[in-house]
Amino acid sequence: MHSKDAVFLDELCPKLRVRRWRQSLHTFTGKKCIYCGKPSESIDHVLPRSRGGLSVTENCVPACLSCNGHKSDTEAFDWYRHQRFYDPRRAMAIRAWIDGDLRLALRLLQWAQPHESYSTKDKKLKIIDEDFAWQAA
Repeated sequence: MHSKDAVFLDELCPKLRVRRWRQSLHTFTGKKCIYCGKPSESIDHVLPRSRGGLSVTENCVPACLSCNGHKSDTEAFDWYRHQRFYDPRRAMAIRAWIDGDLRLALRLLQWAQPHESYSTKDKKLKIIDEDFAWQAA
């Protein structure tokens, strides 16, 4: 049997692929909102879909329901600058995320939350380093 003959569960159930993708986004940030740092329950489009934003990793970030609801269909940076919990380190992390540099984004988020344990973050960074090694220049 060749690998081309194999049928994978993701191919039979596209919703499973989307669910795993969404879970991986939450895992990258330690299940924290990228805007405020509270537990994330949803995925937010940095550039809203109503303004042409796509549902791709570079445009979708984990967010809590509060931030996702308040942001609505406004552009993320315009909205975020006016929030009381604005943190320039998180803003740089969001910029790195949409530029496709998840490794830098996670390091900036780690810098924004120094009280968290580094062991789980380092494991995540190692996985990302292996997965996105092709992006390093």
